[in-house]
Amino acid sequence: MEEAGNVRRPLLGESSQKPLVDASLLKRMYVGHFLSRWGARMWEFSVGLYMINIWPESLLFTAIYGVVEAASTALFGPVVGTWVEKFPYKKVLRMWLLTRSLSFLAAGGAVTVLLVCFVPSSHSVLPFMALVILTNVSGAVSVLSTLAGTILIEREWVVVISYGHPPEVLTRMNSNIRRIDLVCKLFAPVLTGFIISFVSLVASAVILACWNLLSVWLEYWLWISVYDGIPALSETRQKKQVEGYSENILEAPVMKLGNISRGGAVEQEKPNWKSKVTTSLSKLLCLDAWIVYFSQDVVLPGVSLALLYFTVLSFGTLMTATLEWKGIPAYIIGIARGISAVIGIMATVVYPFVHSRISTLRTGLWSIWAQWFFLSACLASIWIRSSITSAWMLMGGVSASRLGLWMFDLAVMQLMQDRVSEADRCTVGGVQSSLQSMLDLLTYIMGIIVSDPRDFGVLVILSFVLVSSAAILYTLHCYRVRRHLFHFEKILAKIH
Repeated sequence: MEEAGNVRRPLLGESSQKPLVDASLLKRMYVGHFLSRWGARMWEFSVGLYMINIWPESLLFTAIYGVVEAASTALFGPVVGTWVEKFPYKKVLRMWLLTRSLSFLAAGGAVTVLLVCFVPSSHSVLPFMALVILTNVSGAVSVLSTLAGTILIEREWVVVISYGHPPEVLTRMNSNIRRIDLVCKLFAPVLTGFIISFVSLVASAVILACWNLLSVWLEYWLWISVYDGIPALSETRQKKQVEGYSENILEAPVMKLGNISRGGAVEQEKPNWKSKVTTSLSKLLCLDAWIVYFSQDVVLPGVSLALLYFTVLSFGTLMTATLEWKGIPAYIIGIARGISAVIGIMATVVYPFVHSRISTLRTGLWSIWAQWFFLSACLASIWIRSSITSAWMLMGGVSASRLGLWMFDLAVMQLMQDRVSEADRCTVGGVQSSLQSMLDLLTYIMGIIVSDPRDFGVLVILSFVLVSSAAILYTLHCYRVRRHLFHFEKILAKIH
């Protein structure tokens, strides 16, 4: 039943006639993705350390930054997805890279001034708060621009490039893209942690700003060369624009006979103020995009993946700041985060192997419960009296759980690529990112409510409950599709 939903894949006879994609163009795409993700991972790791140093002994600034970042994605994620869907690829590329580079430059500059010119006891309240607000807004804009690039490359280009080839091609490209992201997640925090520990926080902020300013030119050249070298990308965009124009013509207002005046003139019925308000509110909240999302067959896997974002059991800003407060050096945190990325890279290697044997749906089922199993060590760590031992158990459980997490992420992404129609792909991707950010936002709201690092165990318990809920929800989806969870007859046969 699982493969029946994949209506966009051609027959094997058709895929054999499809020419292979130029390997050099794929390498350029991967290099461009690496450059983009490296800067994002540097900021993601560093911002929690910046905030805890700006205001020590509290997670408040760290949590507020997380709220601003997650809320912006939750509110504007569907807008970004719709924008990527409508505009030409070249325009999306330019706006994505330019906005991301300028926002990271502003954020790095603001953090540098905060760390150099201000101290926690400073009485210059207005300049201090202005720089904090600039850091938060710039970080939010950078995340939105990165989201546009993610939707464009991971949800759109990868699928278009692999169209006409066997399903294994899409699986391999997804794994490569995710592996590059995890490599950046491995080395960027390690390098940044060493810079922070053995040079200074200021040096890391300056390097971050310079990296994004200098790498953007090479990235643009790489992406444009991929776009120009693969005709399917421009053909798909032109096809969508033509289809969108045709739909606009068909959806034009139809004049009713009752609106024809005695002189033969056609009178259009003017909408009243209620319909205007309803239409404006619908556009503002992107209700149409949410309706499209919740009408998909894969809505339950999407919601399950989103629930995993309501957690502090990751090397995010809250957990990083808490480990810093517990006395774990920045370079140790960076190494631990690097180890978790190595395990995540292993997941991208294991995923194609497992997927080829037990299908996408069942791969996701085994992956989510593997993550749940390893995170139970994090739950046990809150009852350990030794702060250092508890911190090591927390880091160990989170690192090991990345094997299941990233396999589950790949499985859900491929389910959406296979089951969501081409017309709705970017819209669904934007809403999925928005939903994930909503749950991420709730995490940081809880961080504001429970801002004392000594009470971090409360957030750990809540996170474990949400992971359990995600696993149960995905299990229900598997049962609904397959009508069973285990092949008991095969198990009994092996026993006998």
